[in-house]
Amino acid sequence: MSLIGEERKAYILQLLQLEGKVRTNDLVDRLQVSSETIRRYLEELEEQHRLKRVYGGAVKPDVSREELSYMNREIIHAEEKQRIGRTAASLIEDRDVIYIDDGTTTEQLLPYMLDKRHVTVLTIAVPVLHLLIDYANQGRFDGDIIMIGGRVSAKHARVSGAFAEQMAESFHVDKSFLSIDGMMLEKGITTFDPERGRLARKIMDRSGQCIVMTDRSKFGRVHFYKIADLRQIHIVVSDVAAPEAWGAYLREHDVNWICAGDER
Repeated sequence: MSLIGEERKAYILQLLQLEGKVRTNDLVDRLQVSSETIRRYLEELEEQHRLKRVYGGAVKPDVSREELSYMNREIIHAEEKQRIGRTAASLIEDRDVIYIDDGTTTEQLLPYMLDKRHVTVLTIAVPVLHLLIDYANQGRFDGDIIMIGGRVSAKHARVSGAFAEQMAESFHVDKSFLSIDGMMLEKGITTFDPERGRLARKIMDRSGQCIVMTDRSKFGRVHFYKIADLRQIHIVVSDVAAPEAWGAYLREHDVNWICAGDER
């Protein structure tokens, strides 16, 4: 394959990453090649398990419709999540009241916020609760811990449901650190679980700042329940810079995108 062919395939994969799908006709127009050439590229990329061909184009391969368990999520993109957690923790100030969402990315805030004093943490995440209790007993965390109560999911180690939503309505937080399952420019931020999504939206409505923590694997994915539009987010902390195609929208709506650096 010529270099120009490799460049074209890289462009197809980049577009797929951002939009979740590509159409043959659109690629013909964008790349100025024949439909036969596009089909050949898609066939080659499918053989490499980089995409899945469908009628009229291609989609991301093996997009699960079911959320992984907490244990399975914990090991995915671990280094990227640590960098995101370190950078996001720098946004916390002494005496802040914050919400830490369920998620293996938001959990990475905890080791990097222990220098903050008198922080109040609300959470629905059982692992976050356990870690904060351990840090408090070690004398490393001096803030208050509030566990939002409700129906417990053993598989996902979190609380959700109507009782949790009612309790969330009683609070206002300075900053909410949110976890998501999908992010697209047109579709906003989405999640697998409607109960979790409704609770996240209630927290957003009661937050001075809404901060989404996500690695690049969530880009171009859309799931069952929409939490909010991108314009309703104040800050995104990710392991990569914002996609160039999203730049104008983010600037128009004052969404601050922070790329987490490798500070090790």
